[in-house]
Amino acid sequence: MQKLVIASGNPGKLRELQAMLAPLGIEVLTQSQLGIAEAEEPHVTFIENALAKARHASAASGLPALADDSGICVNALGGAPGVQSARYAGDGDTGSVPPSSPANRELLRKQADERNNAKLLHAMHGVSDRRAHYYCVLVLVRHADDPQPLIAEGEWHGEIGFDERGNGGFGYDPLFWLPQAGKMAAELSHEEKAQISHRAKALQALLQRLASRAGYLSKGG
Repeated sequence: MQKLVIASGNPGKLRELQAMLAPLGIEVLTQSQLGIAEAEEPHVTFIENALAKARHASAASGLPALADDSGICVNALGGAPGVQSARYAGDGDTGSVPPSSPANRELLRKQADERNNAKLLHAMHGVSDRRAHYYCVLVLVRHADDPQPLIAEGEWHGEIGFDERGNGGFGYDPLFWLPQAGKMAAELSHEEKAQISHRAKALQALLQRLASRAGYLSKGG
């Protein structure tokens, strides 16, 4: 069974990616399981950050690595929060909750989501153009110096709602209104989201590329 490291510390992303990859017979490990710290994300584009994260995890583990970089882009805000989606409202006061366990990391992530959603609602106050989209880029490298990484993208279009609804998902899902579905992304089931989300679309595109390149993961470059 081929092993693959997911280069993310976001609990919501990890759950989604592990569920989507499970049917492929790939043993999915997370970088936290291997004691690998998260990579810096200093770049202004999603793809550069995803490449940095994938190379970092692969170099530290010696295994192929899959990295995701994603966020929400709001038309009226010039594409913001964009690559700053996870840190849109800053880091907040995390001193009382050290990220020493998965439960604590989950709590910190939920607190960050609450701050980010509150800031986005404030920024959109009185704004009539509510159009927005989630964007995801996935990067798969066979090794840290892979000269030909596989790259796939996905977009999920909707609008920014006027208040938060739903208890599912993560990130900006309680504010991401889907006109065709008549509900927020946070009101979708896991199964529904796995069919239509930006991450699902990116992963399907990546899997199609993998299928056309037999033995890609077993090659050393």
